[in-house]
Amino acid sequence: MSMVRKKYSWKQLALGAGLVVLFLGNLTFYIWYQSESVRLGYRIHELEMKVEKLKEEIKKLETRKEALLSLERIDRVARNELQLQDPKPDQVIFEKQVVK
Repeated sequence: MSMVRKKYSWKQLALGAGLVVLFLGNLTFYIWYQSESVRLGYRIHELEMKVEKLKEEIKKLETRKEALLSLERIDRVARNELQLQDPKPDQVIFEKQVVK
């Protein structure tokens, strides 16, 4: 028995090589696409967590702002720390408004 080896033509070899390249290209693209999807998913999650932290910080700052701007606090600081007093009647000046 002798072995007979089938010879392939240039066209068959080129077609086979083209199919292999096409398959490897598709496989590479698929792997890249999947890894990029996973990376973007992690990035989105990270940014969502950052947004939540910033929202919490905004709430804390708004609460602090309200506390600092409360009239009771402003009055207490004016009287105790700045030594301000209510004006005496002779210190109040009323301006006459001219109606046209």
